[in-house]
Amino acid sequence: MANKRLTGVLNWHRARATIHSMGVLEAIIADIRQHRPDHIALTGDLVNVGYPPEFPVAARMVDKLGSSTDVSVIPGNHDAYVRGSLPAMDAVFAPFMCSDGDGNPGNSVLAERFPYLRVRQNVAFIGINTGVPTAPFFATGTMGAEQGRKLEKLLEETRNAGLFRVVMLHHPPVTRGVKFGRGLTDARRFELVLRRHGAELVLHGHNHRFSLQQMAGPAAQIPVVGVGSASAVPGTAQHLAEYNLIRINPGSEQPVQIERRGITFENRMVSRVGLVTLHRTGN
Repeated sequence: MANKRLTGVLNWHRARATIHSMGVLEAIIADIRQHRPDHIALTGDLVNVGYPPEFPVAARMVDKLGSSTDVSVIPGNHDAYVRGSLPAMDAVFAPFMCSDGDGNPGNSVLAERFPYLRVRQNVAFIGINTGVPTAPFFATGTMGAEQGRKLEKLLEETRNAGLFRVVMLHHPPVTRGVKFGRGLTDARRFELVLRRHGAELVLHGHNHRFSLQQMAGPAAQIPVVGVGSASAVPGTAQHLAEYNLIRINPGSEQPVQIERRGITFENRMVSRVGLVTLHRTGN
């Protein structure tokens, strides 16, 4: 419990423990299961201070959502809190953080598996790891040059295969509206990769708020969607316990519909709290 982890534990007891609820999380998970999604993307922060015993506890919650075939996991900054955190996460979640066909991901190095590719029907899920250990009071992330090169190749291959490409990462990949010490350090590199090779949808976490932005692609604007925290104690309209139920219809004029489902302060029940339909656009 030294160094950054100690500050994180103190912060948990001082503030974070009062704004997260496992009961709320159970209600969100039950609602997700009721809607039977084809695939589930968890975009990071499964634990608080990257302490090894946290990850098996998180895994018991993830198991309620489905198997590693049904769920894709991306590390967040809390999962990579200190130097030993990601190996501890990988020991538990390796099957959720690998490409299709990787029969024994636990025998490979985590960094070599990212970005990973999973194809479900006509949708390609591409997972990037931006979780890196940082100094106390910082929560930045980094994609890195090697992941960027691999991402370019995967985007081209999946585009040529006619797939709808969903890129998943934890940190917001846009530079607009990101607080100091919390952004993606090489967001410009990420933006350049997508400007050249495109994608149809980008999903991220980190801010614990729903958000919708856009970044330029080679032929159309790319929607960038952030998600709220699934365990937040119901509070204001900007800080709800929620998740995004996303319907994808490639080739249509309205290819993406995002139904925000969460728990409001008023009714304490999981219900629709917002609906966004994204239309096909050009640069």
